[in-house]
Amino acid sequence: MKKRIVILGAGESGVGAAILAAKQEFDVFVSDRGKIKDKYKNVLYKSEIPFEEGRHTESLILNAGEVIKSPGISDNVKIIKKLHKMGINIISEIEFAARYTNAKLICITGSNGKTTTTLLTWHIMKKAGINVGLGGNIGQSFARQVAEKEFDYWVLEISSFQLDGMFDFKADIAVLTNITPDHLDRYDNKFENYVQSKFRIIQNQTADDAFIYCADDPVINAELIKRKIKAKQFPFSIQKELKGNGAFIKANEILFNIKPNTFTMTLENLALQGRHNIYNSMAAGIATKYFNINKDVIKKSLSDFKNVEHRLEFVARIHGVEFINDSKATNVNAAWFALESMNSPVVWIAGGVDKGNDYDILKELVKKKVKAIVCLGKDCAKIKEAFSDIVEIIAETTSMEEAVHFGLHLGNKEDIVLLSPACASFDLFENFEDRGDQFKKEVRNL
Repeated sequence: MKKRIVILGAGESGVGAAILAAKQEFDVFVSDRGKIKDKYKNVLYKSEIPFEEGRHTESLILNAGEVIKSPGISDNVKIIKKLHKMGINIISEIEFAARYTNAKLICITGSNGKTTTTLLTWHIMKKAGINVGLGGNIGQSFARQVAEKEFDYWVLEISSFQLDGMFDFKADIAVLTNITPDHLDRYDNKFENYVQSKFRIIQNQTADDAFIYCADDPVINAELIKRKIKAKQFPFSIQKELKGNGAFIKANEILFNIKPNTFTMTLENLALQGRHNIYNSMAAGIATKYFNINKDVIKKSLSDFKNVEHRLEFVARIHGVEFINDSKATNVNAAWFALESMNSPVVWIAGGVDKGNDYDILKELVKKKVKAIVCLGKDCAKIKEAFSDIVEIIAETTSMEEAVHFGLHLGNKEDIVLLSPACASFDLFENFEDRGDQFKKEVRNL
C-alpha cells in the first residue's frame, strides 16, 4: 500500500510538494484552510491530485503517514497540535524535496540579505556555465523543480519557518548572513528560539562541508562559542582583518582568502553599494570560490549584477525628489540597512504589521537621516511613540496613494522618499511584493 502524504497549504510550496509526491507515487492529499488561488487549483486538477479548500477535514488528514506543512502555517494551529500529539511526522517542503536530488546544495539564511545573497550566488554560478537551480523561499518551489528538472547544484534561500521543518536535510554550503530579532510572534516572543531556528542551517554538516557566516554579528559570535562546528568555517567581516579562510576589507578592497587561492576586488566595482551589500557580496564570493569558480568570473558577476525588485529599488525622480522602493524590509534591521545607505535627507514611509519590533536600534540613525516619517498602516502608535521626540513631522496614512502624496509633499529637491516599512505588509497588502508594486504604481501616477 502506498504511503499517504498530506500537504497542508496550497501555495507555491505546498503545490510543488504535491507534484513531487505524486511523481514519487505517494497517495497525496492537499488541504488548505483558506481559498486556493486559481493558478494552483488548476495545477492540482491537471495533476489529478485530490484537495480541499476552506477547511481542514481531520478524517482526511490524521490518517497521514507524513505531513508536509507550508511555512506560513504556525505550529499553534489546532490541526498541527493534533498531528504532533499523534506522533505523525511533520516536515517542510525543502526537507521533502532534498530526498530526491543528489545535487550539491548551497543554502542561505539570515534575518536580512538572504535573498540578495542567494541571487548573487546563483548569478555567479550561471555566469560560470554551471548547471544550477534557484529555489527555496524565492521563485518557483524547490520541490516542483526537483520533480521536473535536473540540476547539478542548487542555490536555496531558506527561511526560519522552512528550517523548523528540516531534520535530516544537510547543506553542502551553509550561509548565515546575520541574526536580528524577526518573526518573534512565531517564536513565543523569545529571541533565543529564533536564533536556534536559524542555526538549523548547519545541522548534519560534516568536515567535508562549509559554513560561511558574518563575523561582525554579535549574536552569531555568541552562539558559535557554545557550539562545536564540524564544517570548515569561512567568516566575513568589514570591521576587522581575519586570519585564515574568509573575506575582509583591506585598503578599500575586499580580500577573498579561500586557501590556496586569494584575490581582491575594489569596493567601487561592486554592483550593489552600501554596507549590507558588501556583506552579501562577500558571502556570495566565498561560496562560489569554494567550488573553484574562476576569480575573474566572480569579480565580473559581482560588478554586473542587477538588483531585484523591492530591495532598494530606484523607482523615479519627481520634481527632484527620488523615490526608492525597499518593501522587502519587513523588519527593523532591514530598515536600518536601508536608512544607513541613504546619503540625502529622507522622508521615511514605514509601518504595517508589527512583529514585536524594538525600534531603539533605529533612533540614532533616524535622528541623523530622517526629516519626516509617513506612517502607513492600520496602527501607527508604536512608530509614533518611538520617534515623536526625534522627528518633528509624523503623518499617518492608511493607503499607498495617500502615503506617496505625503512623501512628495514633504520632500524637497535632492531628498529621498524611502519605502522601507520595518513591518510585515498583511494589514493593507497581500504581501511585500504587492506593497512594493502599489508604491511604484502610485509614484508613477504622480
